[in-house]
Amino acid sequence: MGIKITGTGSYIPKNIERNEDFHQHQFLNTDGSSIDYPNEVIVEKFKAITGIIERRYVDDDLVASDIGFLAAQKAIEDANIDPETIDYIICAHNFGNVKANAIQSDILPCLASRIKHSLRIKNPKCVAYDILFGCPGWLEGVIQAQAFIKAGISKKCLVVGAETLSRVVDIHDRDSMIYSDGSGACIVESVNEDSGIIAHESASFTYDEAYYLHFGNSNNKTLCPDTRYIKMHGRKIYEFALTNVAQAMKDCLDKSGIDISEIKKVLIHQANEKMDEAIIKRFYRLFKAKAPEGIMPMSIHKLGNSSVATVPTLFDLIRNNKLEEHEINKGDVVIFASVGAGMHINAMVYRY
Repeated sequence: MGIKITGTGSYIPKNIERNEDFHQHQFLNTDGSSIDYPNEVIVEKFKAITGIIERRYVDDDLVASDIGFLAAQKAIEDANIDPETIDYIICAHNFGNVKANAIQSDILPCLASRIKHSLRIKNPKCVAYDILFGCPGWLEGVIQAQAFIKAGISKKCLVVGAETLSRVVDIHDRDSMIYSDGSGACIVESVNEDSGIIAHESASFTYDEAYYLHFGNSNNKTLCPDTRYIKMHGRKIYEFALTNVAQAMKDCLDKSGIDISEIKKVLIHQANEKMDEAIIKRFYRLFKAKAPEGIMPMSIHKLGNSSVATVPTLFDLIRNNKLEEHEINKGDVVIFASVGAGMHINAMVYRY
C-alpha cells in the first residue's frame, strides 16, 4: 500500500522573454540611483549567477487560475480518473489572480474554487482550498494530500501550483529577470503497490528570516509609493538556503531509511542555478559523498523561476521525456525539495 502521484500535467506559456529583451530596461539601485554599468553587463552577470537565458510569460487574457486549470486537466487525464472522485483540490500560489496591466490581486473566490468550477466538478464534497507557503507551496500541498489519505478522509487529491510572477515584478529591479509564469499539477492517491511517498520534512524559519522575500516599493522613486512589488534579499536567501535546504533533505532521507546511494534524481525548486548546485554539493557532503553527474535536472535556463510551478513542471517534463538526458524509471528513488518566502523549506523522499 502506498500513496503515489498517479498523474501529472503542466502549462508552460508560449511567450518567451529572452535576456536580450532586458537590454532596454531602466534598471536602478534600491535608492533610485542609476547603475554605473550598461544593461548588457547587468544581464550577462545575471545569466552567470542564475543560469537563466529566457523565461515564459502568459498571454494577457490568462490569469493564474486559468493556467492552473489547464495543468489540472492534463493531470486528471494522465491519471485516467473521473474528476468527480476527487476529494480535495489544493492550489498553491502566492499572489492570486493578477490581471494584465493591473496591480490588484484577486483571491475571492479562492483559486482552487475557480479551478474546480472550470473542471465542472459537481460533487460538493470535493473540498477546494488554497495554500500560501511561498515557493514550496505545491510540495507542501502534496504533503497535505498524503496526510488526508493516510487519515482515511480522502482517496484522491488534486494538487496544483500556479503563478504569474510577471505581473508582480518591479521592472526597475534587476531581480525582475528571475521570475516567470507557469503551472503544474498532480493527482495524489492511494495505490496497491510499494511505491510513492516514503518520508517528508517541512520547516518555517520566521524568527529572523520571515521577510527575506516581501512586498516593497519600486526602485523607481517617481512611481506610486503605495504600489508594491515582489522584493528579495538575494544574498541572505542564498546563505539561508545553502545550509537549511541541504539539512532538511538530509533529515528527510535519514527518516526514510534509504541510503544516499539509492537516490536517482533530486528535483529542487528552480530558483537559481548556482544556489541549487551549491545546495546539492552541501547535501552530499553531509553524507561524505560526492554528487553524481546528472543527479539534478534543471529547467531554469529556459523557464526561469515560476515559484510554486517549478517543481511540478520539472517532474512533468521528465515523466513525459521532454527534458533531454533525464528520465525516471519505476522503482527509482527521488528527492523533491523547495525553499521560499516565509521562509519555508520542505523535502520529500519518493519511490517512483
